[in-house]
Amino acid sequence: MTTETPKIAIFPGSFDPFTVGHESVVRRALKMFDKIVIAIGFNTTKTAYFPLDKRIAWIKKVFADTDRVEVYSFKGLTVDYCKSVGAKYILRGLRTAADFEYERAIAQVNKAMFPEVETVFLLTLPQHTPVNSTIIREIIKQGGDASQFLPSNYNIRE
Repeated sequence: MTTETPKIAIFPGSFDPFTVGHESVVRRALKMFDKIVIAIGFNTTKTAYFPLDKRIAWIKKVFADTDRVEVYSFKGLTVDYCKSVGAKYILRGLRTAADFEYERAIAQVNKAMFPEVETVFLLTLPQHTPVNSTIIREIIKQGGDASQFLPSNYNIRE
């Protein structure tokens, strides 16, 4: 009798903040994977608005209803992080054709560096297409109400 290796996917990003679009991608992907690791990386081209510890705590709260989603931070290349946690899949959400071109290039480079990894793309739901962290962050910075774009139990005022 053989035991199947669990299908582990990494969902990398800065998640500054984590949006309803991100949540939807993860929840839908749980049908395909045994475990999803939301991996908050350090993007050298971005300066984070929300502190890392807050982002981790908020995302953990969103997925408190399942033990199949874990949240961690990492430094370095996503493919190296995949190797370190035994993940063979990278999960990415696509909102637009521009997202696809950008993500396709990254996926192909990741595949060249780590041939065992597969990138899986999920299209966002139509209502989430305009939602991105940059826009939501700006609403928050300007004192606007961004609650409709954030998971229901995600409280940025905590």
